[in-house]
Amino acid sequence: MSSQSATPAQPDDLRRLRQALLAAGYTVDGVPRALSPQAHDALGAGDPAPAVRATRDGSAMSTLVRLFLLGKAVPTQLCASALDPLTLDQAVAMGLLVADGDSMRAGLDVRPYGEPGAGWFVVSDVAARPLRPDHVLGVGGASVTLAQATVRDPVGTALDLGTGSGVQALHLSDHAMSVTATDRNPRALHLAGLTAALSAVPGWELLEGDLFAPVDGRRFDLVVSNPPFVVTPAGRFLYRDSGLAGDEVCRRIVHSAPGHLTDGGTAQLLANWLHVRGTDWTERLEGWLGGTGCDALVLQRELQDPAEYAALWLRDSGDDQAEGDLYASLYDDWLAWFDAHDVEAIGFGLISLRRNGSDRPVVSVENHPQPVEQPLGPTIASWLSRAVAVRDLSDDALLQTALDVAEDVRLEQRAVPGEGWEVESQTLLQEGGLRRRAGIDEFGALVVAGCNGLQPLNGLLEILAPAYDLDAEDLRADALPLVRDLVRDGYLLLPE
Repeated sequence: MSSQSATPAQPDDLRRLRQALLAAGYTVDGVPRALSPQAHDALGAGDPAPAVRATRDGSAMSTLVRLFLLGKAVPTQLCASALDPLTLDQAVAMGLLVADGDSMRAGLDVRPYGEPGAGWFVVSDVAARPLRPDHVLGVGGASVTLAQATVRDPVGTALDLGTGSGVQALHLSDHAMSVTATDRNPRALHLAGLTAALSAVPGWELLEGDLFAPVDGRRFDLVVSNPPFVVTPAGRFLYRDSGLAGDEVCRRIVHSAPGHLTDGGTAQLLANWLHVRGTDWTERLEGWLGGTGCDALVLQRELQDPAEYAALWLRDSGDDQAEGDLYASLYDDWLAWFDAHDVEAIGFGLISLRRNGSDRPVVSVENHPQPVEQPLGPTIASWLSRAVAVRDLSDDALLQTALDVAEDVRLEQRAVPGEGWEVESQTLLQEGGLRRRAGIDEFGALVVAGCNGLQPLNGLLEILAPAYDLDAEDLRADALPLVRDLVRDGYLLLPE
């Protein structure tokens, strides 16, 4: 019996399975100990050979690793011993195992997930080729990226839009009183339910439907989404293809999310967006955000040309291994679509919104391809909070504020030989968070250096005015926009 024809798993069977996994030490911290850190790291990097060598002893742990992490066929008796008290008949009935001669193979992917001690397991489809159209992904780079970037303040209600196997919902369970998870793919909801039960987290509300349709009229304190954002000429796989043209699915989520947020609520989604020839990509994204009434931070983390993008996602679905001319045909169709729509590149990143009810929302669209400090969630939370604080602070109040320089801020100078060393350019940089870099002139550098947490900004500017032979009022007019940006982006700090 295959996982495609599996009967619904019974709660008692899932409790037995969890008991077996925990008894074997098949956990997020137990597996690296059993394999050795080196073998575990090699497995994560795509080299299974050390893990195969480390799992030859027939133990319960080795059996589970071979079944679910290595995708090996394992003798039936070893499977029965490793899964006890769950019987093989029960395992086959729920689609967990499938017969392979005198052995068994995994019918579902079950792997430990989360921080050490979390006791979580993510249940997804085995990545067998070719993928089924309703294939459900497990833990991947995109899901980890979103999990690391999510704001983790305690909330009452949270929504995982397009839950897939339930990765984001697991994290939400740690800081939300109630979790709702939606998906248009019934199979995804089934596997997300197994993830929740096997991880022993409180019950989630699982709703079938596309985008926000299942929660029409409802509002949440936090909405997260790892949607089917891939820009494709045709919808073939539910997990990645929305069926909408171009990047329209991401635009629709951005447009609709504010209507499903409580006051002060936050929405965060991964997205792809098109760089269209002749159009500034930042202005295009700002157009998505216009009229939302939300403060917004858009972070572009990667940029790919169309050929690179098409090849990436054809590899992802295994089409690069297809027989005949299928790969060439799909690749040609993809590139032809990009050409027809003047697409010169595709951006990938994160969009964060906060519903603050302001008619002057702060919107920033930024490119940050550099490595950043993880988890990124606290950095994004701080930016959203500072955006409100800076917007609500009058010029007079800001001038009376004693600002301080953040501890991770440094000034980098580039100098050329001349009469001594002549400073050619200066860059203000952060060693933590987004690791921002911003060019700054001599005056700006002096303002930052003078912010010591003791003297109000107005006093500092009065000291600097004579050095620049400027009227203090003119200097304040020039300095305030700069200072507001530096505070918003975390170079300068407001007093607590």
